[in-house]
Amino acid sequence: MDTTTTHYVRLATAKELSLTLDEPVPVTIDSLSDALCCTPRNVKFILRKLEEQGFIHWQPGRGRGHYSEMTLLRSVNETLENHLRELIGRGKIKEAIELISTIDIHKTLQEQLLRSLNKHMGFHSHAETASGQDVLRMMRSRRQGNLDPAFVYTAFETYLLGQVGNTLVTYDAKSNSFQPDLAHMWECSEDHTVWIFYLRKGVRFHHGRVMTSKDVQATLQRLHDVNSPSIWLYRDIERAEITGDYCIRFELSRPNRFFLHLFSCIRMTILPYDMGVSERLIGTGPFQITKMNEDMLELGAFEAYYGIRPHLDQVHIWFVPDLGPNDRYYELPGTSRLKLPSTDFNTNSINYPALGCQYMLFNFRKEGIHHHPKFRQALRMVYDSVALVKDLGGNRITPAGSFLPWKSEILDWTESSLEHARELLHSSGYQGETIALSYTLNKDSKAAEWLQRRAQVIGLRLDMCPCEDNIHFGETMNAELIMAEEILEGDWQYGMIHFFKNLSNHFHMCMTPDLQSILDQKLDQFAQLPSIERAELLDEAEEMLRENNWILHGCHMNKRAQLDQSIFGMQTAEFGYMDISQLWIKISSEVCFASKESP
Repeated sequence: MDTTTTHYVRLATAKELSLTLDEPVPVTIDSLSDALCCTPRNVKFILRKLEEQGFIHWQPGRGRGHYSEMTLLRSVNETLENHLRELIGRGKIKEAIELISTIDIHKTLQEQLLRSLNKHMGFHSHAETASGQDVLRMMRSRRQGNLDPAFVYTAFETYLLGQVGNTLVTYDAKSNSFQPDLAHMWECSEDHTVWIFYLRKGVRFHHGRVMTSKDVQATLQRLHDVNSPSIWLYRDIERAEITGDYCIRFELSRPNRFFLHLFSCIRMTILPYDMGVSERLIGTGPFQITKMNEDMLELGAFEAYYGIRPHLDQVHIWFVPDLGPNDRYYELPGTSRLKLPSTDFNTNSINYPALGCQYMLFNFRKEGIHHHPKFRQALRMVYDSVALVKDLGGNRITPAGSFLPWKSEILDWTESSLEHARELLHSSGYQGETIALSYTLNKDSKAAEWLQRRAQVIGLRLDMCPCEDNIHFGETMNAELIMAEEILEGDWQYGMIHFFKNLSNHFHMCMTPDLQSILDQKLDQFAQLPSIERAELLDEAEEMLRENNWILHGCHMNKRAQLDQSIFGMQTAEFGYMDISQLWIKISSEVCFASKESP
């Protein structure tokens, strides 16, 4: 914010001055000096600037005992909104974000400025150049995490990796089949102990070199070298043999019918053997990373992409603190747009049930009453799935008894009795001690407060421990109870086994080695089984969680994308995000055709 605007906002919001819009208010130079934190001499200079630029009217006092009078000529809201528009118009998005996040203003005004910023995000067509760059700008409330495939954790990071990189094969959830990607063909031995992949020729990385089988071999080896939490997936591989520039052969220690799932997951995004990922990830995908810092991520269309070039030229993802609800904005303001009926397939928003659910974990690595089965039974009734959906509603659409919505649907649902929960709590030996509940501040606050109210009814004391981000486990692991959410990949079998076996998620961090060993033994033969038997085994593992109340399923969630009606090519990618490589903009027919008025 420029100096003059900063001074005006500081004066207008100074409670000790009690200034009012369009009304003269008596003030002294000393009081203004205190509000502006400067010398009386500088105050006079600042007042002259403010009056010259039309912010105030200044009437100096004449003679002893006569106060000067100041009249505010602009509202704080108007001043900040105008300055925000000026910053955005000059392309200073970072400064606009800083204005919203750092200035000491009322929450309502901050939300209003955020909405104003969002209106200026979205699609921008720079037609003044011969090439005409099409740019999509998006906002995210959480700063970008790790874009290393070996350590990727969040759904959004996984989605971005899918736009920047490719795997050997891809999983098609609709047909429950695998499709060629970097490998155009594959085959395996009858006993599923040897797998061979044949690579496409001419596929280039973003730094220009052609991909070969050496890159595939190096990508797998890197998972071992950096000790990726997902390395357990590939433990059956004894040897990765390069049999040519475009052919690689894997020899396994035992049959593995799950092998294609392992090479379609984002952890096996193929990386160049001659480049590290510490500075900027280099892949083969439709977009390449052109800029990345703590404020924004900039993607550019990769002209040498082996597939179909994206319609968008650039995608700018800005990280805005305290953005609010986790809706995904793809709005295209300020463009000449074709207004379609709301009943058309291009509506203003797309809703889609997420695969996965919100749930609550017990931290068994910490001693406490939560190790008692009856205490966990009582919590199961307090954290009641039916009541959760009924009381809080919103994007909580159905009770969850499984991570898989179709499994939850077949369960019998009745709301639990809090009186019964009180009896179980008493018989567990609970003595009134405080139980710490960890949850993510913005996302889980309503559910946490709801749980605390219900816990109070049965005499259970919960200590609320909000954290800004539940990706880092330091604060989280000090609590006995942890609220979390698991969103599964479209390849749900991979998503489920990865949840059970991932060494870096909340579930693993909260389970004791003995409990984890029980699950490991249950799932040890998972990859050797046919698909139907794998599904049955996953169901048995989840039933074990339910019976012992090791975790408490909460509810299935509905995700929403905010869309402008001019966006076409809308297809969902992983985790329900829009596939930005397919998006394109249909401008108004008024621009494309010369309209003729009727006589």
